[in-house]
Amino acid sequence: MSNPNIEQLTAAQKANAEVMMALLRTAFNGVERLTALNMAASREFFNNTVANAQQLMAAKDANAVAKLNSELAQPNVDKLMDYSRSVYDLVSEMQKEVTSVMEAQYSSFTKNAATAVEKAKASAPVGGDVFAATMQSMLGASTKAFDQMTSMAKQLSDIAEANIQAASSVAVPAKKSATAAAAKKAAK
Repeated sequence: MSNPNIEQLTAAQKANAEVMMALLRTAFNGVERLTALNMAASREFFNNTVANAQQLMAAKDANAVAKLNSELAQPNVDKLMDYSRSVYDLVSEMQKEVTSVMEAQYSSFTKNAATAVEKAKASAPVGGDVFAATMQSMLGASTKAFDQMTSMAKQLSDIAEANIQAASSVAVPAKKSATAAAAKKAAK
C-alpha cells in the first residue's frame, strides 16, 4: 500500500469517528433533555395529585366531589397534551439533527467515492472502465436509496405531527363536553 492510500484511509477513519461522536453527542443530549422533561412532568404530576387529593378530601358532599372531579380533570388533559407535544418536538428535533449529520456525511462520502472512481477509471488497465461504470451505478443506487430513506423519515415525521394535531383537536371538544356533563350532574 502506498503512502497516499494510508493517508486517505486515516482521514476517512478520522472523519467517521467525528461523525460517530456527533451522533453520540446528539443522542446523549436528547436523552438528557427527555429525562429532564420526564422528571419535570413526574414532579408536576405528583404535586397535582397531592393537591387534588387534598381538595377532594375537603369536599363537604357528593355534589362538591363531582364538581371538583370535573374541574380537576380539565387541566390534566391539557398537561398531557402539552407533555405529548414536548416529547414530539424533542424527538423531531433530534431526528433533524441526526439526519443533518448523516446527510453531510453521505454527501462527503459520495463526493469522495466519485473522485476515487474517476481516478481509478483514468489509471485503470483494459477493462477498468467496466469496473468504474459498475461503481458509478452502485453509487447512483445508494444515493437513490438514501434519498428514499430521507423522504420516508420526513413522511413519518409529518404523520406524527398530524396525529398530534388531530389528538389535540379531539381533546378540546371532549374536555368541554366532559366538563359540561359533570356540571350538569353536579347541578342535579
